[in-house]
Amino acid sequence: MSETDRKQLIEDHFLFKEGDRFLEACGLNRDWPSGRGIFHNKEKSFLIWVNEEDQLRIISMQKGADILAVFTRLSKAATLIEKEAKFAHDDHLGYITSCPTNLGTALRASVHIKLPFLAKNKEEFNKIADQFFVQIRGIHGEHTETDDGVFDISNKRRLGRSEKDLVQDMYSGVKAMITAEKKLAADAAPKAAAPVPVKAGSHLKKPEDISG
Repeated sequence: MSETDRKQLIEDHFLFKEGDRFLEACGLNRDWPSGRGIFHNKEKSFLIWVNEEDQLRIISMQKGADILAVFTRLSKAATLIEKEAKFAHDDHLGYITSCPTNLGTALRASVHIKLPFLAKNKEEFNKIADQFFVQIRGIHGEHTETDDGVFDISNKRRLGRSEKDLVQDMYSGVKAMITAEKKLAADAAPKAAAPVPVKAGSHLKKPEDISG
């Protein structure tokens, strides 16, 4: 990979980096970067990370709000991949992953969205997140913050729910956050001054009769 390609993939948030101290402690950084790779289509709407944290991380993404297109692409690709390489699966735990929080469906459905007003109202922000079982992150991954009001909102649950249920968690949570953001923006908008009533003389029928 050329340095130009590497920088572009990092700017696009596509290229993963060496893991943190937790991955180091459990041996997942060993022999870095040997044996790692990334494959993607021309549109960069479908990617596969090889040996980042798990042996495969399958990613479907695109700009806009067409969640169905993203989910359909992921479902079709995962079905085709499993015909060639069976995913580790347990009848009780679901799909087996390196991180225990991904056990079950192993699915994380997320949206990048700008919410500057909710960012200043953490209590309301977290209340919505808890209500709809979603997680708030910075766009650079887990444990990251944001300085421009853009957040990564994703489903928190993985285990004991279907993939459809988890996408619905994310959708409902983001929808509620958009509603709250619009309300906070409206409350913060400057209010128009109340019109000053015109007092007409007794010889005038109405204010519009004033001339000159």
